[in-house]
Parts: sequence; structure tokens; C-alpha cells
Amino acid sequence: MKRSIIRKIIAAAVVMSLAAAVTGCGSTAENGASTTASEAKGETVATAAADNGETKDSAASGQTYKVGIVQYVDDASLNQIEKAIEKELDAKGAELGVTFDYADYTSNGQADATVLNQIAADLIADNVDIIIPIATPTALIMQTATEENKIPVVFSAVSDPITAGLVESLDAPGANITGTSDGLNTEAVMNLITTVKPEIKKIGLLYNNSEDASTTPIAEAKEYCEKNGIEYVEKTGTNNDEVIQAADALVAEKVEAVFTPTDNTIMTAELSIYEKFIDAGIPHFCGADSFALNGAFLGYGVNYEELGTVTADMAADILVNGKDPASIGVEKLDNGIATVNSETAEALSIDYSVISDKCEEVKEVKTAENFE
Repeated sequence: MKRSIIRKIIAAAVVMSLAAAVTGCGSTAENGASTTASEAKGETVATAAADNGETKDSAASGQTYKVGIVQYVDDASLNQIEKAIEKELDAKGAELGVTFDYADYTSNGQADATVLNQIAADLIADNVDIIIPIATPTALIMQTATEENKIPVVFSAVSDPITAGLVESLDAPGANITGTSDGLNTEAVMNLITTVKPEIKKIGLLYNNSEDASTTPIAEAKEYCEKNGIEYVEKTGTNNDEVIQAADALVAEKVEAVFTPTDNTIMTAELSIYEKFIDAGIPHFCGADSFALNGAFLGYGVNYEELGTVTADMAADILVNGKDPASIGVEKLDNGIATVNSETAEALSIDYSVISDKCEEVKEVKTAENFE
């Protein structure tokens, strides 16, 4: 069972001063010795142990590492990533003879920046050894909170880590942060739209204009439309009610298809809007398989279970083998998996076999809230 570490919400200024003031990267070895971030001066526990004459293997054996996992909001994709991270940490722990304690340090910010800042302060106060934030807004807050104490951060599901300002480059992040990217191949999704609807004249773009993950793909979608003589209509929303209104507006504009990138706000609202698009005969093409699970016609992108697994492997490598996040390149998984909601496809009378040669793989799902 997970213990929530979200305590009383305090003002952001107090949170950030606490985050800067509290140092910690405590790990307790077999002999009971503890190394804090201030004592290690930014070095990993394994490196500190090696300085004491121990080998990495002997230092790691029997060690317990505190792993803070911070999810941005409940949605099917992010939940899938979190489960995969936990599963892989358990497997790596058994393989390496160590324990990754994440159960006591896993939280959900529910898309609230104040709560996420409080979580960051709590994790620092708890002397966690590493933080794994899921999604771009979470990663940005954890990055800020660890600028001084240099606790390693391994993010997951950040679509554009360079534009977000998380890393200097994908090959060499340059600080205490690295991770995995679910960057979208926008052109591939747009090609799927024009394959399903070759005579399309108007496409709706539905997204949250305050999410960094949507900035680049929306710009790319506009460019695609302009090059191909397709009109586009933009509608945005920052919460569930606004997204519902935006969906209604796109229906009223008589768009023939809707595109949404890997946007967490729209993902969270998908169960509230997919039937509107079905009733209007509009297929919704999106940047993640979870959209299709929640009723959209199609989700295209990475395998999120694999993304979570790779994220956990990177975290384990940093903790156990003493790897430096600054020199570990961001892992960007290949796109190519199209997930189609077969119920929605039937309701829209779409023969999705036409996209089979446009994707590496086509999967089918039926509408549900979460992946099994």
C-alpha cells in the first residue's frame, strides 16, 4: 500500500525556501552508515562508498534506496508508466540484491502546482536518493527543487525536454537530471488522418495551450495543414469544463477530424468528450494509446509500459552503479504503434485496415478507464 506524502499545502514561496534549505540524499548501507547529499557533495552513494575503500558491488549489496515517484495527474498513460516503473524497480532490486523503496515515497500532484511543490519539499525532507517525476510539469518542479541539493532526477514522459528547459541537449543533459521522452511524430499522425480521410478539408486542433508537451506538435500540425491546403481550427482548454466547451465548439465548426498531441489536460477529459465526437461523426486522433482506451478513435505513439521500464532502469543505474545523470543521454523511444478503439471505429464506420501499412503495429482496445 502507498502512503501519501502530501501534507498540509503551504505557500509556494515557503515550499521553495524549504526545498533549498533541506539537503539530503540519505541511503543506509548494510553497515548502518548513512551518506547525505551535503556529505557527498553531489556524488552518488556508490561513489561515496568507493571512496571509503569499498567496491561498488559490496557497497550496493543489501542497500536500500529511497525512490520518490511523483505523478502529475491520474490518467491511463501516466498510471501505466507508474506501474511499469514500480514493476521494473522490484525486478532490478531482486537482480542486484538491493531494495528500492518507492512505496513510502509515491505521490500524485493532481495537476496542482502547489501540491507538487509540497511533494518536492517532503521528498527532500525525507532524504530520498532519487526522484522520478512523470510528465513535463512535474519534472520542471522537481528540477527546480533539486537545483541546490543535486538529488538525481530521472523524468518520464517528457515530450520535449529541451524546449521545456530541462536539459541542455538530449545526448548530454548537463545537470542532475535526465530521463525518457515520449516525443510525438506529428507528421505520422497527420498522415494517418489524411489516409483515413483523403478528402479532408478541415481539421480541429484540441489542446491545452499552457502545456509544454503540446507546443511543438501543434506548431507542426499547423505547418502540415498549411502545406497540404487543409484548414485548421484551434480550440483550447485548461480544465475539464473548458475542454468540453472546446469540443462542442469544434463540433459546431464542422471539423472533419480532431488532432490532440500528448496533452495531459485533454487526456484527463477524454472520457467526457469522446461521445460528442462519435455523435458528430468526427474521429479523434491523439498522441497516446490512453486516449483510444478512453474512447478516442486512435492513439499513436510510444509504448508507455516500455517507457516506464526504461525510466526505472536508468534510475537503478544511477543509484547502484554511480552513473552521473548529466552524462546519461535522454532516451527517446520510437513511435510507430497505433492503438485503435474498435468500438469507436465501428460507431464511426471507419475501416482502419487502411492504416496498417502506415504503422509498425496496430493494436485494438475497447473503451475503459485504465489499462489492465
